Amino acid sequence: MSVQTSETKAAAAGDGRYEAALDAANDQARAWLSTVFERKIPASATIDDLKDALGRALPDGGDDPVSVISRLAVNAEPGLIAIGSPRFFGWVMGGIQPVALAADWLVGAWDQNTSLRFIAPGAAAAEELAGEWIVDLLGLPPQSEVGFTTGATMGNFTCLAAARDQVLGDAGWDVERDGLAGGPRVRFIVGEERHGTVDLAARYLGLGSPVAVPADEQGRIDLGALRETLAAGGGPTIVVLQAGNVHSGAFDDFSSAIDAAREAGAWVHIDGAFGLWAGASPSLRHLVAGYERADSWATDAHKTLSVPYDCGIAIVAHPDAMHRALSMHASYLQATEVGADPHEKVPELSRRARGIPTWAVLRALGRDGVAGLVDGLAAAARGIADGVAELPGIEVLNEVVFTQVCIALPGDAGTAALSDRLWADGEVLAMTSQWRGRTVVRFSVSNWATDAAQVARTVDAVRRALAEA
Repeated sequence: MSVQTSETKAAAAGDGRYEAALDAANDQARAWLSTVFERKIPASATIDDLKDALGRALPDGGDDPVSVISRLAVNAEPGLIAIGSPRFFGWVMGGIQPVALAADWLVGAWDQNTSLRFIAPGAAAAEELAGEWIVDLLGLPPQSEVGFTTGATMGNFTCLAAARDQVLGDAGWDVERDGLAGGPRVRFIVGEERHGTVDLAARYLGLGSPVAVPADEQGRIDLGALRETLAAGGGPTIVVLQAGNVHSGAFDDFSSAIDAAREAGAWVHIDGAFGLWAGASPSLRHLVAGYERADSWATDAHKTLSVPYDCGIAIVAHPDAMHRALSMHASYLQATEVGADPHEKVPELSRRARGIPTWAVLRALGRDGVAGLVDGLAAAARGIADGVAELPGIEVLNEVVFTQVCIALPGDAGTAALSDRLWADGEVLAMTSQWRGRTVVRFSVSNWATDAAQVARTVDAVRRALAEA
């Protein structure tokens, strides 16, 4: 291994042309990270204020890089939300693990276009290893291929693109050649409480409005209704199941639902933006029993694994279907002769090496560390639920099986006021939502640093907000 000397460092920095700007950014990043665990979570400035501070007019002459970085960091900071706080529960957004941030800085510095294995083998090797490790950790079919997308929305899109082309092909329709017009309609069946990104991905793919199957009180797809829906029609069919309801955290009964879908000849996709990671924990794996029999799965690394945005994951058990739906070829692109190129697994030709931070986190944690991370998030959610349930008037509405906690007061107005007070206080952020006809305050536990001490602080903050609201 080579050792960096002052001379090689200077050469690596382009004879100093990068050094000053990078030093300035490093200083500003460290200053932000030193406060993110304790600062108030909500942003404190409006967009108009921020535009004024950043400078609305494009100057005729440019500023020097250090002053640009300083202007950006100082003036944007009041408009930043502390997503990295271990008491941020507003949405399913994990904070950044240190090794993931460091790896992401390298990704930016290396600036690899992760499209072709031949051109960027270092990036492709790390991403392929990360994908293989994910498939192994989750116990999914070993032949499955993994694409790194911008997020779970495009993870769902990627998987459903493969599904659409496969089920139409099985019905004798070549969507690549003939498009969708005139072909058989794809039955697109979802649970009533699926995440909206499933519908969005389907809209991008021309699948139209889904057939929504009723769900039970925790948001799990109703198996009897699913069987009735499948029996009511025929033709090419896609069934979407859910690992981790966005309100309750509940998981569909995969074994029974997949049995029903298989009898109808359907492709089964599982949307598991955060819940799919239950499969990496021996103590929580029962929540996803049978999910390995599906055809595709989507999740996020920038949620549970706490890598920087953006890093979604698309996993498809039928690589040929994935490649047919997503790949393109041109004479100037030196395609690999062994294995699939990265661009054949995602809906992008040019992209950054977003899978490298995932490799770094998995390597740093190992199998046991990933299980411990997932277990810790679930334990924190249970701790919050148990703590707030003892406060006067608060009801925990969901079965806390994973990382989601929904609470409410007897009246919707009081529940909304509780959320507003938490926002004003700033120590804890949990957002209001509507679930099963009620206003709720939802805690989404997804930060690697949310430990027992942070749980206690969260419960105390809710206690204060309840008294003041």
